[in-house]
Amino acid sequence: MARIFEILAEQRLQDAVRRGELDNLPGAGQPLELDDDPLLTPEQRLFNRILKNAGFTPHEVLLRKEIAALRERLADLPDGPVREATLRELARCCLTLLETKNHG
Repeated sequence: MARIFEILAEQRLQDAVRRGELDNLPGAGQPLELDDDPLLTPEQRLFNRILKNAGFTPHEVLLRKEIAALRERLADLPDGPVREATLRELARCCLTLLETKNHG
């Protein structure tokens, strides 16, 4: 049932685009501001903004960047001890991320 709503919503959006109803909206052509998680309390959002403005990067974000870099590196590594060490490091980072999410 949810799929039918997705199809209807997409169809209505495409119709609105064709009719030009979405042209010249405020902020058109600008990147979306996705910093605030709507599921967080206003206090948590404020806390996160203060940390971000102070240059603090959460451990989870650092882990995700490291995981992405390790995956990219793995694509170019042949089988062997370096690849195995990289796989172990990737597994360690993934487990740490899971633990962070479960205990955070």
